[in-house]
Amino acid sequence: MKTSLRFFCLPLLALCLTHTASADELSYPELVIDDMKHVVTAPARWDEADWRKVGWTSLAVLGTAVVIDRPWRDEMRRHTGSDPFIQVERFGSQYAPVVLGGFYLAGIAGDNQNAVEVAQDGLAASIIASGLVSTTIKLTVGRSRPRDNVGIAHFRPLSDPNASFPSGHTTEAFALASVISSHYDEAWVGYTAYSVAGLVGVARTYHDAHFASDVLLGAVIGTLVGNSVVAHNKSLRSNKLSLQPDLSPGLLGVRLVRKF
Repeated sequence: MKTSLRFFCLPLLALCLTHTASADELSYPELVIDDMKHVVTAPARWDEADWRKVGWTSLAVLGTAVVIDRPWRDEMRRHTGSDPFIQVERFGSQYAPVVLGGFYLAGIAGDNQNAVEVAQDGLAASIIASGLVSTTIKLTVGRSRPRDNVGIAHFRPLSDPNASFPSGHTTEAFALASVISSHYDEAWVGYTAYSVAGLVGVARTYHDAHFASDVLLGAVIGTLVGNSVVAHNKSLRSNKLSLQPDLSPGLLGVRLVRKF
């Protein structure tokens, strides 16, 4: 995760930590650590169908790199000039914690636990997908960025944690989109969230920061981690007791909540 994104996440992390856990519930830092363990150890639980999906996804990323990366970059460079993507790109960086913070505050103010959980799951997914998985792959692969003008297959492993493959902005955007979509049944919510995330990926190629295959892998990582975190935390929260802030005019206290 980029330094700027970590900086913007600090206030949101502080907000999430205000939830006081009961003796039967994990604290938020413990929840994030448990999510990390769940995601990192996921391959040990995969069956044959899961590994087959991984294989097809890997082939799709490789095929994109070989067939699409160069012509897509050339096409994006033909349209440089006015910049229609400068704002939408920030949903993969500065705006992401702002969106999650908005969900958290709206959830507290409106007594909407689902919105609070969007913020908590979104922050956990961001830390894991962007800060852990994406950064590890970047450092391991060390792919040069398009703007370096050294071709689509120039690699310097273990040299630069801010390398091109995969796209960190896209990873963050799709992690956020998958968490929001998983918490709401309305189709328009998912369409909107994933459309914005997709535009973030297009913006990164438009700005010559990433190849198409970088964006594709970032989208896959963000989506898988986001969905995994939501599903895992849903099971952890079921039938649990928790203390939650109770804010109303002239009253500041806590409520004991049990979910079934």
